[in-house]
Amino acid sequence: MIEFIINKLTLFIVFFVDQMGYGGTMFLMALESCNIPIPSEIILPYAGYLVSQGQMNIHLAALAGGIGCLLGSMVSYWLGHKLGRPILWKYGKWLLLSHHEIEKADKFIARYGDLTYFFSRLLPVIRTFISFIAGVSRGNFLKFCIYTFLGSWIWSYLLVYFGVVLGDNWDNIGPWWDRFHEAIIILVLLAVIWHIFRAFRNGRQEKKNQNNQESEMHKEISGGDVENK
Repeated sequence: MIEFIINKLTLFIVFFVDQMGYGGTMFLMALESCNIPIPSEIILPYAGYLVSQGQMNIHLAALAGGIGCLLGSMVSYWLGHKLGRPILWKYGKWLLLSHHEIEKADKFIARYGDLTYFFSRLLPVIRTFISFIAGVSRGNFLKFCIYTFLGSWIWSYLLVYFGVVLGDNWDNIGPWWDRFHEAIIILVLLAVIWHIFRAFRNGRQEKKNQNNQESEMHKEISGGDVENK
């Protein structure tokens, strides 16, 4: 089953980048920035591989990645802005945003201000959900766009360049590429499964705590009625 998912996701990425070039790279990176688990660690290195084969330009490939990240991040920001914190806190787990991650992002924003949008784009985990939280916190949209693009552009350059090196040394590194992208996809799948499991577990625990609180309140009210009598 896992091998089937890995093959299908890899073919999906390769198809879009192969057939649509810069547009495909931009599209996939936009999806990744909308909290859809399509790893940029596969998209951009593959674009870099095509650069090494003379089918793409490194600067344009990185630019496509940066623009794609920005477009997807703008959608995620808008959703966060419209839905607001109560919805995020209650249903964020279904968007693969745990309470811990929300609090972690809040601390980043409180500590670094608008520069958070730049630094977060260089961090593999935080970069995928910071846009939604930025929208919830109603950060400055223009600064958000500028810093998001710059950070995403650098991230894209690094991964595209990695793909170029991979392509130039395919005879030596090629056999490791399959293992690398399989490992990345497995990690993404495990993260999704873990989030879903945690969502159900936390939901049951929260419901249990709520029932306990209601039971305690009922006892206190009943006790108060007896004393009054």
